[in-house]
Amino acid sequence: MIDLHVHTCFSDSTMTPATAVRFARLAGYRAVALTDHADGSNMDLILGQVLPMARQYGLYAGIEVFAGVELTHVPPALIPDTIKEARALGAQLVVVHGQSLADVVETGTNLAAIEGGADVLAHPGLLTAEDAAYAAERGVLLEITTRPSHGLSNGHVAITARAAGARLVINNDAHRKEDFVSAEKRRAVALGAGLAPAEMEAAEQAQRQLVERLVRAAR
Repeated sequence: MIDLHVHTCFSDSTMTPATAVRFARLAGYRAVALTDHADGSNMDLILGQVLPMARQYGLYAGIEVFAGVELTHVPPALIPDTIKEARALGAQLVVVHGQSLADVVETGTNLAAIEGGADVLAHPGLLTAEDAAYAAERGVLLEITTRPSHGLSNGHVAITARAAGARLVINNDAHRKEDFVSAEKRRAVALGAGLAPAEMEAAEQAQRQLVERLVRAAR
């Protein structure tokens, strides 16, 4: 299993990065991306601290560890440039906090994330058909989440992504050790969102391919 959306004490989790990595491994994950909430004020702080740790711990923790950010509540007009800035600061993965039904994300955030070339658009809420088609064109991965509050629109995301040919990933948006769900729970959430078994496997494959790309880039 792979989780590309994990939070630590550098944002709103109680877990230190090392704690998050440890519990992910104990839950059976083979790769995680630490993606704390970020904007223009704290990206350099997060990445400056977490990148060296991820590189070092990945060698010894028995799990691949990557450092990125989840851009959160950045004004849509600034998102593309903020994605570029995050990459310039060394972010191995850029996630954007999408227009979840559980939050007050500004309209246009999903489109800006896709336009800016984010790696993953997290919990995109009532994703439009046009944005899903654009995500397919741009290679932006759309998230099915196991986090209950953000998962209210999982079914809509699955249907809209399928119609557009957009690729999905399955993430936990982990904030606590209990959020690293089992393989069985992960499968249940995916099937509950309306994914066929083959579509779930395609989502898992998309995550494996992204991790393989990150590993190559880190060499």
